[in-house]
Amino acid sequence: MKFRLLVATGLLALAPVFALAQPAQEFMLKNGMKIIVKEDHRAPTAAQMVWYKIGSMDEFNGTTGVAHALEHMMFKGTKTLKPGEFSARVAALGGRENAFTSKDYTAYFQQVGQSKLEAVMALEADRMANLVFDRKEFAQEIRVVMEERRLRTEDQPMSLVSEALNAAAFVAHPYRIPIIGWMDDLQQMTVQDAKAWHDRWYAPNNATLVVAGDVDAAKVVKLAERYFGKIPAKKLPVRKPQQEPLQRGIKRVTVKAPAENPYVVLAFKVPTLRDVEKDDDVHALDVLSAVLDGYDNARLNAQLVRADKVANEVGAGYSSNARGPVLFVLEGTPTAGTTTAQLETRLRAEVERIGREGVPEAELKRVKTQLIAGQIYKRDSVFGQAMEIGVMEMTGVSHTQIDRIIEKLRAVTSQQVQAVAQRYFGDDALTVATLEPLPLSEKPAAAEVKGLRH
Repeated sequence: MKFRLLVATGLLALAPVFALAQPAQEFMLKNGMKIIVKEDHRAPTAAQMVWYKIGSMDEFNGTTGVAHALEHMMFKGTKTLKPGEFSARVAALGGRENAFTSKDYTAYFQQVGQSKLEAVMALEADRMANLVFDRKEFAQEIRVVMEERRLRTEDQPMSLVSEALNAAAFVAHPYRIPIIGWMDDLQQMTVQDAKAWHDRWYAPNNATLVVAGDVDAAKVVKLAERYFGKIPAKKLPVRKPQQEPLQRGIKRVTVKAPAENPYVVLAFKVPTLRDVEKDDDVHALDVLSAVLDGYDNARLNAQLVRADKVANEVGAGYSSNARGPVLFVLEGTPTAGTTTAQLETRLRAEVERIGREGVPEAELKRVKTQLIAGQIYKRDSVFGQAMEIGVMEMTGVSHTQIDRIIEKLRAVTSQQVQAVAQRYFGDDALTVATLEPLPLSEKPAAAEVKGLRH
């Protein structure tokens, strides 16, 4: 998210206030379930999130997409609830709920008035322990998932490019697999595949409960003990590291699909956040991303779109929170008369320029203001606070380090930004995916899809 300087400056001034707010409290149930509570009494609401440390990266060939398919089944009934009744009950409480699956985790959430927290906690614990796997319900839901793949991936050129990019960039690491799964695997998937996934991974000792809002931490823990504490722990499978081997040259992939414009994306392998205190390059890469594309007049947009008019759209992206390896992405849509190869060169040139010259102090200060404001703004809602805590915990960094990350970002120097621009953007770390547009007349009509949860 991009922020104008006026807004960013105001939010940056609030940073000490957020830092001094009551920190989240952490507890552990006897069955191994972690409980994190962030009290925020500004409004009488609460957000509950249950995070399972299991995502598409844990899948096996032949059953890709099962993590996401199970997410759909979690709304299809328990021993005491009929299909769809979970969502109906949350709605009757005046709340909203949904779920999402990523490469690293699967999470379920409800936002309710704080007096309704016990009710949704009972519902969430029920489907952790008592989910029902009905063949007819699964057959219906897997068709929804397959149509979701058609609608959101196969009929979307950008999604096809992203899928091809990941499959090319990663050789051994399961990040090469799309979260929604390969279509053939979805077509062959059975209800037993989903049940086996639930039986293997959905356990209190593989889950973290995050509650944020107008709550009392001690009372939340008592409720958690009442509803989740009675669910027995499971012996979890051993996870193997699946390290990505060293890349030894540029990788290129081309996608041909109906689209209005060509498009190119460059992905460089860069470090993942593991140690907030020691991983200074990660913080510098965060700042570099903001220098390139952190606000309206950041370098890529100012130079390539507004000044030189070689691109209609450009962008840079980097997220350091992950269980596995991460990519630093540069992307763009060239203007008429500019090729994707020429835009690729120009995108790399902007990083190379920072590697040669660094970033002037005035610009660096402005960029860090924008970047830190974005970090602070995420905490404006109780749901945002719960999200931030959950993502950190699932990707291996303690939620207690959240404020320390902001301090580390504030301390990044121009020399550090210059150093990472020199270190990580060579040919041997690069994968390039290019979209070659086909006539739009070749694009199939999008089907109406019912039952999508995202």
